[in-house]
Amino acid sequence: MWVYILKCSDKSYYTGVTNNLERRIAEHQGCAHDGYTSVRLPVELVFSQEINNPLDAIAAEKQIKGWSRAKKEALIRSDFNLLHELAECKNKSNYKNKK
Repeated sequence: MWVYILKCSDKSYYTGVTNNLERRIAEHQGCAHDGYTSVRLPVELVFSQEINNPLDAIAAEKQIKGWSRAKKEALIRSDFNLLHELAECKNKSNYKNKK
């Protein structure tokens, strides 16, 4: 399974999961399905990661979809230090809100 991020023509990001990355990207580019990317063409693949376990791939997709733009861009750039910092900032914010 693959988790992937597309950059759309409007500069937004689309996160998905598939078992065939090449086919799925072609489907996005060819408007095979009506949806988010079909009105934001062309799209560009900016991140992909193969994950062997389908349940883990789906969980990763859901997690990334919930991330801020900054976090997604850190992942795209493989900037794991910034990704960690952004996660810590969110955790500190959540802790303050629970007090």
